[in-house]
Amino acid sequence: MLMELSIRNFAIIEETTISFEEGLTVLTGETGAGKSIIIDAIGLLIGGRGSVDFVRHGSKRAEIEGLFSIEKSSNHDLLVFFEELGIAVDEEETMVLRREITKQGKSICRANGKLITLAVLREVGQSLVDIHGQHEHQKLLQTDKHLLFLDRFAETSLHNTRTEYDKLFRQFTKKREQLLQLSDNEQKMAQRLDLIQYQFKEINEAELIPNEDKELLEEKHRLDNSEDLYRTVHGTYESLYGDGKGLEWVMAAMNQMEEAATLDPELHNLHESIANSYYMLEEASFSLRDYYEDIAFDPNRLNEIEARLSEINQLKRKYGESVDDILEFAANLEGEIDTLTNREQRVVQWEEELVAFAEDLVVEGNHLTEIRKSESKKLKAAIQKQLEDLYMKDTVFEVDFSNKTVPDMTAQNLIKSSPFHRTGMDHVSFMVATNKGEPLKSLAKVASGGEISRMILALKSILARHEGVTSLIFDEVDSGVSGRVAQAIAEKIYTISQGSQVLCITHLPQVAAMADTHLFISKDEKKGRTSTNVDALAYREQTEEISRMISGVEITDLTRQHAKELLSQAQNMK
Repeated sequence: MLMELSIRNFAIIEETTISFEEGLTVLTGETGAGKSIIIDAIGLLIGGRGSVDFVRHGSKRAEIEGLFSIEKSSNHDLLVFFEELGIAVDEEETMVLRREITKQGKSICRANGKLITLAVLREVGQSLVDIHGQHEHQKLLQTDKHLLFLDRFAETSLHNTRTEYDKLFRQFTKKREQLLQLSDNEQKMAQRLDLIQYQFKEINEAELIPNEDKELLEEKHRLDNSEDLYRTVHGTYESLYGDGKGLEWVMAAMNQMEEAATLDPELHNLHESIANSYYMLEEASFSLRDYYEDIAFDPNRLNEIEARLSEINQLKRKYGESVDDILEFAANLEGEIDTLTNREQRVVQWEEELVAFAEDLVVEGNHLTEIRKSESKKLKAAIQKQLEDLYMKDTVFEVDFSNKTVPDMTAQNLIKSSPFHRTGMDHVSFMVATNKGEPLKSLAKVASGGEISRMILALKSILARHEGVTSLIFDEVDSGVSGRVAQAIAEKIYTISQGSQVLCITHLPQVAAMADTHLFISKDEKKGRTSTNVDALAYREQTEEISRMISGVEITDLTRQHAKELLSQAQNMK
């Protein structure tokens, strides 16, 4: 859940820190006070599109920071996802997301102090927070998004089949792309073959050895410094070996300690340590002698190395950053040469493989369809129940399927046009009839604003537990409703908040009365600048705010009484 949000120099907000609690938090206030600005800030924090217009006038940057709690015991999959992104969650089970937008338009993103890209911030943020507002209304009206809603609901049942389908789809797509490349015109293929044969010959004639460039550079370094090497290694040897040198003194110490050990057995271990050191130093001195005796400055060998390195560097400029990269490039060339040289045989082989993948995809795709149709019946029943709770009992909801068929499974037809999609072969559309006797029509064509709001809540009530996010935000999702429907929506939002933290911007007093925490958003003027304030309301202040929401401008004793009744009813319902 979102525990704390800090905003600085964002739109009309100079600086504010808001603490959030579990359950339902409502945000109310006059139009233009800054309620949606706070939601916009959260949207940016989870990877939304930024703009220099968000930076408060006269400021260098806007800063948004959010503290999230993530319970490890119940969010294992989420933690694995973060680990794959290289983001660690601390022992206190918290994560801090931070985003800065400069007045030049540059965006800086961090997760637990680690710099991340905007794409990663979006992945992380949208796994923690789900914002529903007008954009979500639009998504529900887009039929190409309906399959996503169904798959979220059926995630558990679909998982294994989707995994197998995804694997086959990737194999099919890769093979199809290979065949498309081979299907290019003969002239291009011939030109490509000439080019890669020349490149392969050039690399092959160089007779490169793995890691050769590094070994040659090391040898060159030794030859360049042969005189200094001889002087230092020979000096080290002379310091150890010879009359009156280091080894002779160590030997004297060893002999004396041997005699001492015969007088006191406790000195035996010290004698062994000195003796071992002597023999190790003696062996090292012999190795030093062999090393400096082999040192020789060879100008011819140095010239050979420099010439070879020059040749390798020429190849590096064309084919890779190291000898190993060049050899890997050559191996790929060899495979492509074999493919182009034996093009006709390879085409036949790949076409057979493509058809085999397609046949397997049809099997898995049909299996996906069967599962989706079965789960769609459960989704339909669940949504019908939710709609009844929201006073839409006469509404009929259906999930309409139209499946892609594969009439011609020949390789040539599959190469020209793929009948498969990443999500399968299904097209799903939500159909509704909002009144008795009316035919089913696309949701986008028959639903009013208030009906769309209730459809959103019905879907969210069902899908919230399947999506794994820790916080849900409803931005005026209750617009276009009133009366008993408003009360039903208030109760539905509260029910959702029992399983997830819910933040809700509302103009409905019924929703505000259900709040566990009520935040009042206001704006005032300081030193000629407008700023936004956020205040948590106690019971008395909450009563006044709900009264204002009921009556508008003038608050009367009657509206206060009505507000108290709403709060009392809400408490009883809870």
